[in-house]
Amino acid sequence: MTMMPRSVTEQSATSHLPSGHPSVQFGKVGVLLLNLGTPDATDYWSMRRYLKEFLSDRRVIETPRLIWWPILNLIILSVRPGPKGKDYDQIWNKEKNEGPLKTITRSQAEQLADRIRDRDPRIVVDWAMRYGNPSTPDRIKWLQQQGCDRILLVPLYPQSCAATSATACDKAFETLMTMRWQPSVRVAAPWFDDPVYIDRLARTVRTKLAEIDFEPDMLVASYHGVPEEYLTKGDPYHCQCMKTSRLLREALGWDKDRFMTCFQSRFGPAEWLKPYLIDTMGELPKKGVKKVMVIAPGFSADCLETLEEIEGENCEHFMHHGGEKFAYVPCLNDSSEGMDVIAAVVERELSGWARL
Repeated sequence: MTMMPRSVTEQSATSHLPSGHPSVQFGKVGVLLLNLGTPDATDYWSMRRYLKEFLSDRRVIETPRLIWWPILNLIILSVRPGPKGKDYDQIWNKEKNEGPLKTITRSQAEQLADRIRDRDPRIVVDWAMRYGNPSTPDRIKWLQQQGCDRILLVPLYPQSCAATSATACDKAFETLMTMRWQPSVRVAAPWFDDPVYIDRLARTVRTKLAEIDFEPDMLVASYHGVPEEYLTKGDPYHCQCMKTSRLLREALGWDKDRFMTCFQSRFGPAEWLKPYLIDTMGELPKKGVKKVMVIAPGFSADCLETLEEIEGENCEHFMHHGGEKFAYVPCLNDSSEGMDVIAAVVERELSGWARL
């Protein structure tokens, strides 16, 4: 069925509204890109607010509240904001006075809008953070104010995880619970094995190989870790990460002995998914692996965990233990390859809602 232009549809509907009826906007389709979040600044109190929101999320920390509350409020939020603020300051976008995750996610939304605007002008693209600003509730309400009676949520995580994509959706659904006129909502499926995603990851590896002056002994795919307990509870994250790694290795045509998967960003005393990246970087040189390249396929945008942790801390650890060459492959970010992936996901998920 051919959809009528919004202006004609709106004129037809509003002509029948009774006198004094509230203004109603409708007929548009929203696309909301959702990312993790970033502090508003690197000072102590900004970092404390951000960490409190993040570490109070029961999807992120599943420790019983009776145990976790005093640890978080009496220890972590007193000690951690200062050092974390210094870490963020190393990667901070000084020109825009914001974290790189915010800079990149904004650009991804703007470029996506440019790509699809002429193909269906009814689509409105926006972006939001799960923690910090711009907030998910604010942007959902804004999209509805623009006339979006249908909204596609796109958690920017290739692999699905309760602590990332699920909590992003939780915050969106909490907002919907407060709305009298709810827009219809879809959630984009993870794209850990999408052919476009795998192909663009492989392209970035080949591009980096052409830029560096060495041939890596090992390509390491590093993903954000989660407690091992989450896997046993049924979280699909680990399995999806392993499939991404396998498909990427096959796309590159690399042997199994030159490719490995690791997990990073361990937090707390519990056992997390292994092998740990930081331990691996210390062990590889002892095994004769002196030249390493690391890629982070689980991140759609570079952030503290990639720029400061992988390219900084892990590189230093590798070199300190006898490594000779280290290279980091940037995330897909807002590059043409990255935008190809996001656009492919959005076009797939908008089927029946938009003319793409």
